[in-house]
Amino acid sequence: MPETPRLPDPGVLPDPRVRPRTDAVGALLGEIWDQALDPGYAIAAAQRSAQPERHRSSGWRTVLALALVGLVLAVAAVSTAASRPAVAERRMSLVERIGVQTAAYDATTAGLAALETEVDRLKSDQLGATGVGEALNADIARLAAIAGETNVVGPGLVVTVDDAELPAGASSGQSLGRVLDADLQLVVNGLWASGAEAIAVNGVRLTSLSSIRSAGDAILVDYRPLARPYVVTAIGDPTSIEARFTSGPGGRGLRTLAEAYGVRFSVATDPALTLTAAAAAGLRYARTR
Repeated sequence: MPETPRLPDPGVLPDPRVRPRTDAVGALLGEIWDQALDPGYAIAAAQRSAQPERHRSSGWRTVLALALVGLVLAVAAVSTAASRPAVAERRMSLVERIGVQTAAYDATTAGLAALETEVDRLKSDQLGATGVGEALNADIARLAAIAGETNVVGPGLVVTVDDAELPAGASSGQSLGRVLDADLQLVVNGLWASGAEAIAVNGVRLTSLSSIRSAGDAILVDYRPLARPYVVTAIGDPTSIEARFTSGPGGRGLRTLAEAYGVRFSVATDPALTLTAAAAAGLRYARTR
C-alpha cells in the first residue's frame, strides 16, 4: 500500500513572525569552501594519481638527460686541458718558423739592396760620361727618390704611436686602446699632406704601392708584421712639417685617440733622418717615347 504523507506536527509549526535569514555573502563563501579546487585541476590530479608509473619514469628520464649533459661537459673539459700542451708546442714551433723565414727574408732583401746599389753606381758612371747622360742621371735620381728606390737623408719628423696602458689583469686583445692599421694610415696620410717627401714605418719605406693593413692582432706594412711601438719617420721641410701635421687631420686624429681610448703618441723633429730604400718593385707598365 502507498505510504500516507506525513503532515507536520501542529505543535512544532514555525512561528510566522520568524523568517529564515537569507545571507548571499555567506552562501558564496560556503560555495567557495566546498569547491576550493577548480574542477579542471581536480580532474588532472585524479588522472595523475591514476598513472604514477608514467610520471616517475618521466622524472628518471630528466635525471638521466642531465647526467649525460654533465658527462659530455666533463669529457670536453678534460680533452681541452689535455690538448693545451700540444697547442702551446705547435704555437712555439710556428713562432720559430716565422722567425727563421723573416730572418731569411731580411738577408735576401739586404743582398738585393747591395746589388741594386752597385747597379746604380755603374749606371751613374756610364751616364756621367756625356752631358745628356748627366741630365738624364739627375732625372733618374730624382724619380728614384720619389719612388722610394734609393736611400734618402735629411731633416724631418718622428711620430711614435703606442697602445694605451693596460689595467691590471687585462689583455691587449680586449683593450679598446690598441693601435689599429687605420690609425697608422691616418698618421701616414697626415704626414703626406703636411709635405713629407719620404716616409717609413718601423724602418719599412713606403711607396705609392705600399699597403698598411691588419692580420689578426698584427699590423702589416707591405706584408711585413710590425712590433709596437710604431715609429713613423718622415723627411720634409723642418720649418713647416711639424706645425702642419699637428694642426692637420693627422694630429687631430691622434689627440682624439688619446682622449677617447688612451692611445699614447709623441711628435718630435730630427735634424738628420736616414730612410733606407724600399724593396724593389717590379716593372708593370712601360712605353717608348
